[in-house]
Amino acid sequence: MLTDPAGRFRLLAMAEAVSWAGLLVGMFFKYVVVGNDLGVRVFGPVHGVLFVCYVLVTLLARGPLGWRVPTLILALVASIPPFGTVVFERWAARTGRLDRARRPAEV
Repeated sequence: MLTDPAGRFRLLAMAEAVSWAGLLVGMFFKYVVVGNDLGVRVFGPVHGVLFVCYVLVTLLARGPLGWRVPTLILALVASIPPFGTVVFERWAARTGRLDRARRPAEV
């Protein structure tokens, strides 16, 4: 999975989404349930690091995967809303943008 750009991208897209989930759960416990910010203190930095790693892997994957600028922008924008990276990864896989050999003409 880590040997090719598509595998690295997929791994980071999923990890970033999982860290979003952890951060959202931490915020729920902090603001709704108990007022304890332990979840936010743990998942906040984890999510921050994975967010930066996702952006870097996305920028590095652009060339090898042959993404044009609109696809790159979509991938980067997908990192902002919760679970957007998973939605983008699934779309990119379905449309062949993670498989250079099968990729159709790009947007």
